[in-house]
Amino acid sequence: MKIRIDRIDACRWRIPPFGKMRTEGLVFATEKMLKALEEEQALEQVCNVATLPGIVGPSIGMPDIHWGYGFPIGGVAAFDPADGVVSPGGVGYDINCGVRLLRCKLSVDELNGLRDRLADALFRNIPSGVGSQRRDLKLSRQDENRVLTSGARWAVNQGFGTDEDLDRIEEQGCLPGGRPELVSDKALERGRSQLGTLGSGNHFIEVDQVAEIHDGEAAAALGLFQDQVTVTIHTGSRGLGHQVCDDFLRVMHRASQKYGIELPDRQLCCAPLASPEGKEYLAAMACAANFAFANRQLITAWVRESFERVLEKGPVDLGLSVVYDVCHNIAKWETHPVGGRERRLCVHRKGATRAFPPGHPDIPAVYRSVGQPVLIPGDMGRYSYVLVGTREAYAETFGSTCHGAGRVMSRHAAKKQARGHRIAAELAEQGIVVRAAGHATLAEEIPAAYKDVADVVRVVHDAGIGKIVARLRPLIVIKG
Repeated sequence: MKIRIDRIDACRWRIPPFGKMRTEGLVFATEKMLKALEEEQALEQVCNVATLPGIVGPSIGMPDIHWGYGFPIGGVAAFDPADGVVSPGGVGYDINCGVRLLRCKLSVDELNGLRDRLADALFRNIPSGVGSQRRDLKLSRQDENRVLTSGARWAVNQGFGTDEDLDRIEEQGCLPGGRPELVSDKALERGRSQLGTLGSGNHFIEVDQVAEIHDGEAAAALGLFQDQVTVTIHTGSRGLGHQVCDDFLRVMHRASQKYGIELPDRQLCCAPLASPEGKEYLAAMACAANFAFANRQLITAWVRESFERVLEKGPVDLGLSVVYDVCHNIAKWETHPVGGRERRLCVHRKGATRAFPPGHPDIPAVYRSVGQPVLIPGDMGRYSYVLVGTREAYAETFGSTCHGAGRVMSRHAAKKQARGHRIAAELAEQGIVVRAAGHATLAEEIPAAYKDVADVVRVVHDAGIGKIVARLRPLIVIKG
């Protein structure tokens, strides 16, 4: 499909409405990024989302945008509660895949000689890989239901963390309205043994070094300093979330027909937000999101335990505290300014990060002077970034920004390119210690499979929908 796209400025591109589009498309990208996008289907997916009933404002593509199921990954769209819809394709299979950043009191030189031991401890304590299970954590059906309604609070109540952790998590680690009775037995069974596990694919734990401070005031507010040790955790709702999505795709296919919703792509199947099907999906999705919050909370506890054992320091001396925890794949009720008035909307962020501005009441008081922390991981061989949200993002993108580097190579293509490469050894030459469940995961995740996250983040910063605070460099990478 040939799509007309007009340049607004160096970072923004507009797709004028055509065909059955109800609104315009807005894409954040450089000219080079846009040319690459024109060779795949992501721009077409931006247009397809713009055809959905009740969409408010533009269908948005972030600079890490690439093809996904239904919505593009890196897609944002908001819908009116009266005539809008909710679509599982606008959330994704890995519900509440997200990122958590921990900061430490240590500087990088205090890890000298201990990186291999710390990597081994993290890899041993936090199960990773396809179907990974935590065998010493046994959940009853009643316990699992509590996880689905309480999220990270359940983990804290079991002794895995503190109330201060909860204060530093989006939505305080719990989406309201979860109804476990709407989660299938198959989803519950898949999740029961996977709580506290990393999984596979692009999920990871990284021990990082604060390599560069871009904004000293914001870094100080976030507790970050030059050469500090930090830890990034990237994982989601595991098999439970995947199954919830799969189960409700069948429901939504029927609902689309029932309510006469015309779809340009079956993968955009949806239901009116006001319908029983729409409400039930949001309630089941909240359960999966809460599972993910609890999952990252448990992993945080075992990261702390690993550091304490290897470095032989107590919690006070280590100071491994949560900076923030953000969702990537979620649909949430939020209030946003539209046309000069505040409107309650259901905001879909698929492969996108909330980026609320300074002063917003939904972010922790300690960060209100600088804005919500935004965590943008890159690939395992280069760097990641910490940003803060902005007023421009709140006004233009429903308080959203990108979520990562964005793939430019399929997993199959990445494996093909990785043939003959000793990936772990090559990363070791760069000073990066890697532990993984198998070579296949490393091959799929080679740095060349991703855009350079520095380019992506620069678009975000220059467009004003996020402000760079610090750059992180990987020291240890744990992959599934």
